[in-house]
Amino acid sequence: MPGLIRTRPDRVGLITASVVRLLGMDAMTQITPTFLTQRELSELLRPPERTLEDWRLTHSGPPYLKLGRHVRYDVHDVLSRVTEHRHG
Repeated sequence: MPGLIRTRPDRVGLITASVVRLLGMDAMTQITPTFLTQRELSELLRPPERTLEDWRLTHSGPPYLKLGRHVRYDVHDVLSRVTEHRHG
């Protein structure tokens, strides 16, 4: 589909992006949100899963969604938070 950006975790939990026809994007461009599990986020950022649980309890980590008893992290929110907390 023209103008579609898809972001998805690959089999090792890293983020890959395929950009189709990036030039010429218009208001009809669709971006598909991607949500990571706690394990996938742990593989991406490299903190232990227990640290992610602590961050949720203290509200100091990236934003998350609770879908029933399942926790999910929006890739765009995680990458924004990482960018905000860069030093140097």
